[in-house]
Amino acid sequence: MASPPLLTQPTTKRTPPPVASSLPSKPSVPLATMTSARHIARREFAISMAAGVLSTSALLMLPAAVPLAALASSDEEYVRETTEVINKVRSTINMDRADPNVAAAVADLREASNTWVAKYRREKALLGRVSFRDMYSALNAVSGHYISFGPTAPIPAKRKARILEEMDTAEKALLRGR
Repeated sequence: MASPPLLTQPTTKRTPPPVASSLPSKPSVPLATMTSARHIARREFAISMAAGVLSTSALLMLPAAVPLAALASSDEEYVRETTEVINKVRSTINMDRADPNVAAAVADLREASNTWVAKYRREKALLGRVSFRDMYSALNAVSGHYISFGPTAPIPAKRKARILEEMDTAEKALLRGR
């Protein structure tokens, strides 16, 4: 314990700061109490205003942040759209590189795959599915190839075999409801 001379006794009487001429000479409430009450009231006001602004802005921004078209509405829709993308991937990577429509098919595939990924990547219920995992991996491989090498570059046999295998696995998992 500290020695008694080092401890100071609390003062019971506070001396108010110098009063400006525009303020009343004797406030009815002690100045220290007024300042702390103002500070608390200001803080509560700021908190309530911030909460109101945040909740209002969150409500206004919700439709813009999450478009309704981007949300997955049902399991049947997921199965249907995933099957469509699987068919597009198969038809695109099996096209002859001399085919004049290959660039348009690749552009269509990239658009479809970007839409599929943007729509279903946020769905927590789908992230653990085998079909989603394999489909996402295959789309990543296909998109990465065409971005790196261009739309007319043929996919190497080893990569093509892996992509087709992932498509088969994803399709089987879709049929099983996985």
